[in-house]
Order: sequence, then structure tokens, then C-alpha cells
Amino acid sequence: MKGLWRTGWQLAPVMLAAAALGVAKPTAMPSPGTINYIEGQVALNGQALPRNSVGSALLETNQLLDTGQGKAELLLTPGVFFRVGDNSEVRMVSPGLADTRVELLKGSGMLEVTELFKENDIAVLVDGTTTKIEKRGLYDFNADLPAVSVLDGEATVGRGDAHVTLKKGHEILLANGEAFKSQKVSKAIVETDPLYRWSSLRSQYEAEANINAASTVVVNGGWYGPGWYWDPFWSFYAFLPGDGILYSPFGWGFYSPGWVWRAPHYYHYPVVGRNGLRAAPAVAGPAVGMRSMGGFHASGGFHGGGFGRR
Repeated sequence: MKGLWRTGWQLAPVMLAAAALGVAKPTAMPSPGTINYIEGQVALNGQALPRNSVGSALLETNQLLDTGQGKAELLLTPGVFFRVGDNSEVRMVSPGLADTRVELLKGSGMLEVTELFKENDIAVLVDGTTTKIEKRGLYDFNADLPAVSVLDGEATVGRGDAHVTLKKGHEILLANGEAFKSQKVSKAIVETDPLYRWSSLRSQYEAEANINAASTVVVNGGWYGPGWYWDPFWSFYAFLPGDGILYSPFGWGFYSPGWVWRAPHYYHYPVVGRNGLRAAPAVAGPAVGMRSMGGFHASGGFHGGGFGRR
């Protein structure tokens, strides 16, 4: 993937727009299962979802999300995105913050895990197996083959008493009655997969929204700790880490407001915010911005570099 840097003056219009729009005050932290983006034909429990349902529609326990010629992005725990491909069906098993489980009944799904705490228990069920996520990374699921692939990170795949640790760059075909046997993921197949390419683009957009949200928090306040922040510019939730920088498995940076404030070569320029003329932050040089550091490596596996609430 080609890298992209956005530096001081390039960031200015983005930060200016974010400051002018402001941060929506939270009423509640979005729950796991919140639908963050839809494209094409998407239905919740058989009812078609309109575009303006993004951010408010929720996949609750035992409810089904179906896609026809369409795709959807669900929020799980903060920093964890579950994306669903065309002609797919997902059931919410458990929407708890400490016990988050979804089941892919048909089609394809991809899990991007940018933040993972030891208290998190995140799992995806496919064809009678449970894949427990052990590390930050990128995980691909196919209920039609069926198969589980670890593109980056590490997971434990289990069925009954049989369990296997699946490391990055490897996959398991889940044919009924066969013993678990991992094999290397095909780079050529993955990089041409429509859901992979769509997820990569969504990850980039999420990183753009993170810059908006982090910059807006620095300018206008509204910091309520790490988590999901509604971005009115993009009209979906952005993820803000609590401190420093996190990198998605696709290599895009997610910046905390504190890091933006402490960034080197920090200076101010005037903008018009909600309360009139005030100083807004910007960064001279490549301290803040979008940089893709990820991609599939020939050695196998994927490698990355590494507003709240509506």
C-alpha cells in the first residue's frame, strides 16, 4: 500500500471543519452491535435499514443482520470493527463489553482489532467453531467454505475439545469431521477479495474521522475518555484511544487528543469555532496525519505499524 502523510497546512482544512462542526455531547456510549456504516442492501431482522439509521440502529442479542448486494460495519468494543460482506448474515450472540460474541451464519466477515484489553473476550462463531481473539490484528471469516484466517494477530479456534492456536498469515478450513489443520494464507486471493479491499478503505476513512474527532476535542473540549466519538462530518463513530497512537492492521494511525496536543512543532492558527474566533491546533511537519504502514508481506501475514458518543 502506498503511504499518505497529511502535514500541518494540509491538515488545517480538516481540523477547521471539525472545529466548526463541533463534538456532539454524549447521551450514551454506543453498545457493541451498533451499526456504524451501511452500503447497498442491508436489513435488520428483515427490515431494510435506511442510511440515516447509522449510529442508532443496534444489533441486539439473537437479532440478525442480513446483506444482499451490500455491506455493513458494526462496532464491537472500542477499537474493534466487524465488517460484513455481500450476501451475508450475522447473529449477535452476546453484546457485552467483557463478553462480545457474534456468529457468522453465511457469507463473509472481517474483524479489525485495533485495541484489545485483557478484560475483553471477543469471539466469532462460524460453523460450530469459536474463534477467540488473542491479539490485535485482522481476522477473516467465511461461513460458506467455511474457513477462519488470521491475516495479522493470533486467535484460538475451538470446536468441542479440539483447540488450535492460529497465528498470523495462516488459516483453517472448517470442513465438518476433519481435524483442524492450518495452512498459509494466499496473498493473491486475500488482496483481491472485495471485503478485504472494502475493509481497507473503511479503515482509512475511520482514521480520517479519528483526526477530525481528536482535533475537535483539542479545540472545543468534550473529552470523555477513550472510546467511540460521533463525527458529524463523516456521519459515523470514530475511535479515539486514551493516549498515544495506535495503528490499525492496515497501517492507518489512530491518534489520541493528548498526543495531538503534545505533538512536536505544535503551533496555532485562527479559526472560527462555535464560540467565535479562537486558536485551533495544527502540526508543522509529519507529526500528525495518515500514514499507511501496513500490507501483506511475502513472509506471510499482515503487518501494521504496530466522536463518544452520539
